[in-house]
Amino acid sequence: MKKKYLKESEVSEMTNRSVATLRNDRYFRRGIPFIKVGRSVRYDLEEIIAWMEAHKVRTMDH
Repeated sequence: MKKKYLKESEVSEMTNRSVATLRNDRYFRRGIPFIKVGRSVRYDLEEIIAWMEAHKVRTMDH
């Protein structure tokens, strides 16, 4: 299966995190793993989903 990479604006929309927050996270090397080639920044869709799953809050029902 071909990997899918997203732009920061797409990640912002998907995660409801601002572009500024994503940029700060990259600067401080925290948050969602990213790929940078030159000035281009991309996020692996699988890494985004894994990051979101790792921050899942379990409720009493589960």
